[in-house]
Amino acid sequence: MITLLSNKPLFSSLKPSFSKASSKTASLSLMLAASAFIVTGCQTTQHMGTTPNATSSVVTGSAQYPELLQSFNIRGKIGITTPKTQNSEAQTGSAFYVWAQEQERFAIDLTGALGIGHTVIEYDGRSATLVSDRTGEIKAASPEDLLLQATGWQAPISQLRHWISGRPAPSDTNSQLDAQGRLQSSQNGDWVASFSYNNASTRTPNKISVTRADGHKVIMTISHG
Repeated sequence: MITLLSNKPLFSSLKPSFSKASSKTASLSLMLAASAFIVTGCQTTQHMGTTPNATSSVVTGSAQYPELLQSFNIRGKIGITTPKTQNSEAQTGSAFYVWAQEQERFAIDLTGALGIGHTVIEYDGRSATLVSDRTGEIKAASPEDLLLQATGWQAPISQLRHWISGRPAPSDTNSQLDAQGRLQSSQNGDWVASFSYNNASTRTPNKISVTRADGHKVIMTISHG
């Protein structure tokens, strides 16, 4: 059994005062708050910032995938493209992000955030909250609904924890491996994800590209630690 030293929500202290805090300070606060979350008991968890390549592997069917990361700190850049429709022109946007994950909970700090300014997205395993310069606070049942409400953008956020770990999400189909036995592509509904790696020995991706046949596209670069 895992016992938390505090009942305080993991990311409750991260909602910043956007009028006072710079995006750099908010991102640093995100990483420090996640790193300070301590777990005790008879079960141990991986600490934030632990190199994911050191995790053991588990066998899923005939493929061998890295273990699902229970906690991590990553940063990078995310770009989103939407197609032209009858009601709108094609759009593109990008943001730098810092992402802290602990079990099912996560917080994502976005700067240059897809046209809505500095943004923090939090998910506690049951509901999602977004706070941004432009929209204020918005709540939704899922991170995907939240992003759509706030920006009109679509992205498969719930699958990303699995993909960041180098393994298919539970609802994925048509997963393909590369010559080193790593996840090369995987499909989730209408989304198809492809994975790039730093070198031949790395087991977790440094870039994920996700596309839909209608022209939606998400590209995410990943740096651990």
